[in-house]
Amino acid sequence: MDLGARLGLTVPRAVGKAVVRNRIKRRLREVFRLHRAKIAPKWDIVLNPRRAALEAEFGEIEREMGRVIEKCNSR
Repeated sequence: MDLGARLGLTVPRAVGKAVVRNRIKRRLREVFRLHRAKIAPKWDIVLNPRRAALEAEFGEIEREMGRVIEKCNSR
């Protein structure tokens, strides 16, 4: 059973305390969930976000995820 593309997140402690790291992960998971259908199922994507991901607007995170999706689908 193929579930499609998968997302892995590694947020270093240097980014902030657990509350901050978890908020970044929640935002990235939501963007991934919204755009998962556009990604070929063969991909496992691992992101290592920085503190800027917390301060970035949701639309900006979506645009960056779009760039990742384009790269994945072009290969």
